[in-house]
Amino acid sequence: MSKAEIPAGPVAHDTEVDLLVIGSGTGLAAALSAEELGLDVLVAEKANVIGGSTALSGGAYWVPANPALIRDGFKDTVESGREYLGAIVEDSPTDRWNSFLENGPEAIAMVERTTPLEFFWAEGYSDYHPENPGGAAIGRTCESKPLDASVLGEERGRLRATSMAAPIPMPVTGADYKWMNLMTRTPLTSFPKIIKRVVQGVGGLAIKREYTAGGQALAAGLFAGTIDAGIPIWTRTMLVELIEEDGEVKGAILEQDGKRVTVKARKGVVLAAGGFDHNMEMRRKYQSETLKKDISLGAETNEGDAIVAAEKVGAGLRLMHEAWWFPSVTPLTEGGAPMVLLSERALPGSIIVDETGKRFVNEATGYMGFGQTVLENRANGREIKDMWLVMDQKYRNRYVFAGSVFPTMPFPKEWYDAGVVVRGDNPRELAEKMGVPVQAFTTELREFNQMAEAGIDGDFHRGDSAYDRYYGDPTVKPNPNLRPIEGKLYAVHVSLSDLGTCGGLMADGAARVQREDGTVIPGLYAIGNTAGNTFGHVYPGAGATISQGLVFGHLAAKDAATRK
Repeated sequence: MSKAEIPAGPVAHDTEVDLLVIGSGTGLAAALSAEELGLDVLVAEKANVIGGSTALSGGAYWVPANPALIRDGFKDTVESGREYLGAIVEDSPTDRWNSFLENGPEAIAMVERTTPLEFFWAEGYSDYHPENPGGAAIGRTCESKPLDASVLGEERGRLRATSMAAPIPMPVTGADYKWMNLMTRTPLTSFPKIIKRVVQGVGGLAIKREYTAGGQALAAGLFAGTIDAGIPIWTRTMLVELIEEDGEVKGAILEQDGKRVTVKARKGVVLAAGGFDHNMEMRRKYQSETLKKDISLGAETNEGDAIVAAEKVGAGLRLMHEAWWFPSVTPLTEGGAPMVLLSERALPGSIIVDETGKRFVNEATGYMGFGQTVLENRANGREIKDMWLVMDQKYRNRYVFAGSVFPTMPFPKEWYDAGVVVRGDNPRELAEKMGVPVQAFTTELREFNQMAEAGIDGDFHRGDSAYDRYYGDPTVKPNPNLRPIEGKLYAVHVSLSDLGTCGGLMADGAARVQREDGTVIPGLYAIGNTAGNTFGHVYPGAGATISQGLVFGHLAAKDAATRK
């Protein structure tokens, strides 16, 4: 749907409500919970479409002992989740992540109760650090079953488009993605899943159903819930400033299409406007001066408006140097969208080297940890200037690459023309084309191949973790992440992108925004990426970013409902 065809939605005007929510991603969970508690709610969204970064995401959530896990047979407990987070979280207030754990199942039940969403357990998708006490190699990640977006009716045009569309209409869940990447290796498992989704997608259109999956399904379900509840969502409406009286937030000044309006909020304001993903001035200030290009995968409207507005009324900041880092294929054109490298880094027959021609990380590690390793090297005075994902022809013949280059397909000519891909008949030729030291690269490749032959990565322990193995090739023994690299070679240039920033406002276990001294700013809440990461520098499992918005949105609404 073109921009011109997107419905305008309600016109902003001066008004008074109980709760004002800024942002329409997981902010919609706060709105739904508040409405269920009897509050009069209004949502303001800066973009002309609804869903924020939630709609662009994989749509998974990570909440220990939530109803979907229990329903699908995982006898998880909050206490087990507490043991796990206690082992891995070092720099986040204990009361905050404990509140997340204790209220998480209730929040997910609220979402299922107030929307058409049906969640399922992505069994086998390991926690990101499963070797720790309480960690689950079988995973705690859940996601929505494919959802018919036509339930939105006339509002369908205001739903944000997905960034994960398949070549043909088919709703691909995160659980499907792994097996579709392995279609040539595990055909008996992969093709039934592919056929099922094709039938669901194409067949659905024949009966006027538009099945979507992932983040768009989650966003569509939340949006559908707000429609049923009669909650208005003003699009093209940005936050200008918060209204403060006697140290308490009482509402906000908003702007829609150049016109400013005042919204008074009797119970408070929930900031759910994402991080500062596309504010490069803030990113260079708080994160790294080496971040020259804007290649974040977060919604384009995530420019830190809510964080800046809250700072002006005294809010404290935390973890501003962090993001949900994600290695990606370098954009082919200025402003082009990055293509994330998830399973590609874990599959056997590949390695990642820097400009010295050597490995520097366990390639299969979680994407946030990968980015932290890159930035730690920069902070320690050794800036990684270039990264290349090296693979052989056998790898190319077996696996899908970047979600668009299928097995045996050549890389697009424009990738070669742009210098994103180079190829060589031998290690020396490839090293020369990558611009890395020939001797160092050929030695690194030879030593890696010796380890791969034995199935043990003595340098970086690739394949030791259940998370590594989840995206490996189960047909490769003894280590699904390792195989010697040989024959014709390719190298794809890698950049450090992200799913959005995860540093932001200080907030407590009820999502209440805090000043630097820890005191609460009455009437102001922050959830999702507008708040500092609940888990500090750690990513516990797939969906940990979405889950914070859902759970703390519910908690913000509950606290607001108790305010006089």
